[in-house]
Amino acid sequence: MNIKNEVSEFVRSQENNTYNYRQVSHAIGASTRAQQRQVAMILVDMAFNGEIIEVSPGKYKSPRLTSATTGTFVRRSNGKNSVVTDTDGETLFVAERNSMHALNGDKVKVEIAARRRGVEPEAMVVEILEKADQQFIGTLEVDKHFAYLLTDSKFLATDIFIPKTKLKGGVTGDKAIVKITEWKDGSKNPRGEVIDIIGKKGDNNTEMHAILAEFGLPYKYPEAVERAANKIQAGITPEEIAARVDMRDVTTFTIDPRDAKDFDDALSFRTLPDGNFEVGVHIADVTHYVHPDTIIDREASKRATSVYLVDRVVPMLPEHLCNGICSLRPNEEKLAFSVVFKMDSNARVLDYKICRTVIKSDRRFTYEEAQDVIETHLGDYVEEILTLDSLAKILRKKRYESGSVEFDRAEVKFDIDEKGHPTGVYFKVSKDANKLIEEFMLLANKTVACHVGAVKGKKKAKAFVYRVHDMPDATKLEDLAKVARTFGYKVKVNGSPREVNRSINKMLNDIKNAPEENYLATLAIRSMAKAIYSTDNIGHYGLGFEYYTHFTSPIRRYPDMLVHRLLARYLDGGRSVNLQKLEDECKHDSDMEQLASNAERSSIKYKQVEYMRDHLGEEYAGMISGVTEWGLYVELEENLCEGLIPMRDLADDYYDFDESNHCLVGRRSKTRYRLGDKIKVRVARADLDKKQLDFVLADAPVRRQDEDQMGRKVSVQQALSSGGKEKSKTKSRSRSGKGSKSPKRH
Repeated sequence: MNIKNEVSEFVRSQENNTYNYRQVSHAIGASTRAQQRQVAMILVDMAFNGEIIEVSPGKYKSPRLTSATTGTFVRRSNGKNSVVTDTDGETLFVAERNSMHALNGDKVKVEIAARRRGVEPEAMVVEILEKADQQFIGTLEVDKHFAYLLTDSKFLATDIFIPKTKLKGGVTGDKAIVKITEWKDGSKNPRGEVIDIIGKKGDNNTEMHAILAEFGLPYKYPEAVERAANKIQAGITPEEIAARVDMRDVTTFTIDPRDAKDFDDALSFRTLPDGNFEVGVHIADVTHYVHPDTIIDREASKRATSVYLVDRVVPMLPEHLCNGICSLRPNEEKLAFSVVFKMDSNARVLDYKICRTVIKSDRRFTYEEAQDVIETHLGDYVEEILTLDSLAKILRKKRYESGSVEFDRAEVKFDIDEKGHPTGVYFKVSKDANKLIEEFMLLANKTVACHVGAVKGKKKAKAFVYRVHDMPDATKLEDLAKVARTFGYKVKVNGSPREVNRSINKMLNDIKNAPEENYLATLAIRSMAKAIYSTDNIGHYGLGFEYYTHFTSPIRRYPDMLVHRLLARYLDGGRSVNLQKLEDECKHDSDMEQLASNAERSSIKYKQVEYMRDHLGEEYAGMISGVTEWGLYVELEENLCEGLIPMRDLADDYYDFDESNHCLVGRRSKTRYRLGDKIKVRVARADLDKKQLDFVLADAPVRRQDEDQMGRKVSVQQALSSGGKEKSKTKSRSRSGKGSKSPKRH
């Protein structure tokens, strides 16, 4: 008999009754003195933990359960589990003992304990309605008689036991994907089986594939899809050319990152006889080659997006298409879907046409090459590039005046050696050449959305995919304003969207080149809602656009492929498509985009930890970027790596967390560590498995050896004695335009 489970079941059934340990013992059949003592101790523990109420010495009562509801279970390795309710999104705490071993993402039914003043609402899982995908990534340990997985997941604090017959050839040290098959009540560890062996722990490809697998993203391309793609021919028939607008003789070029291969957009330019300009935004006509419900289309729909990790791109489409047939490579005739603008010198759009075209790119520019033309007024197509740059600057100015938010933040990039090891950190900054392309892509996206959505009169708009961005959460905006005030900046929280956005833009402009620039810019981004795909057009708050979509990147985004198909259908006079089916696709694409973004951030964090592992014991200047009850998060000024000073390492005093003022306060010394404070830290630990950096205060005593999870021990004292002074800023630098074509997520 599992006495603890029996007691829990009993008290759960006694909502209106009081009871003592003898009554409970009798009810569950605990007849021996030892069993009755155990019952008494369990009741004491339950009362201490708030599961039951001690109404008088030795007499207990169950808290009244007010209601049952359903929600999604969120598991945390620290035991602070919760359920996000389906009805209103409320977060309810669930103690581990009340979780029924639910796993992250499970759909559960919970009973909610009656709320008491000053007590956080708590729930108890009473049924697991639907199991989520129970797969975990980790490292195998295989012994003579047993095997288990040491999970990397922050959602599971325990190892997974694996029968040796279910190892799929895995050995100690292998990174593996394991599916949980069973987790019995009362058992500390679940059981599982190996689904796939990713590779050897520590190998760069293995670790990047593990990150993809962690977020449920594919790290292999199905051979059947590759074979289908390879059968597609690149030639363009005379009949196809005749059915399109022929723009092969118009000056056309691409501007992309240096290492890009998938050129999905090009610009054409010519001066018209009346002195106005024709600017063509040409997008690879992917849907000419990828037809609905084919094996290639189904795989693209499933993936929904290319994934940009720190050292690679995992494409949505097979390479034969994305880097070959569809890519707008120079001196090759290509099919495109185009928006061709007639503009005057003040960047006013006088007219436009949306059409399918055939083009021929005359030149492939890197961002650096185009930037050099802008700065020196020398080089190929100098007149065209300078005119486009001038028009783009006017478009940008008008956009900000209309309420668009100016998020122009440097991206952290790494120099990677042949083994995938990071050897340096630099910042990718957006320059005029980047902004030139951005403005014309925004203009094309907005124009396509307006063309379909902005119908006149009482006519109803046809179903379409919009890129929407809701207004920011008022609480987050107030938090941003409060933190900004501590640095001397003002952010308006009341007023029209245009007024609020202008105040945010002023702050973002004022903080340029200040130590707090990256921190406040990041906080401003976090105060915003997430942009998503939807058939319900609510506008795009961040851009200040009433209509907006994604049309310009069909090689790497499935929503753009949907937009191309819908646009072609409606241009040909076709009827509207099924709205619910399209909305379901929008939801899937938004979810996949978020997973891809999470994987990208995880890969950056992994490389940051890997890079800092070579700098244990060194001192850095930083800024407090987060204050929590478990410690201080510090972002290093030199390379933007973020780490934690755990509360346990603030050993000079006992610190209390002042949430409202974003600070820790020493009880004895009254020392305050506030959000945004500058601070000097020393790198203490670099845990690759957890992707976690731990810092200590620079003047804290060195107390231990630290061991990273790759099995290498490094003495912090030894690191200090070999040059652990404050790190010079020679390896962090700025570059423009380098790196993969990781998109701004407007």
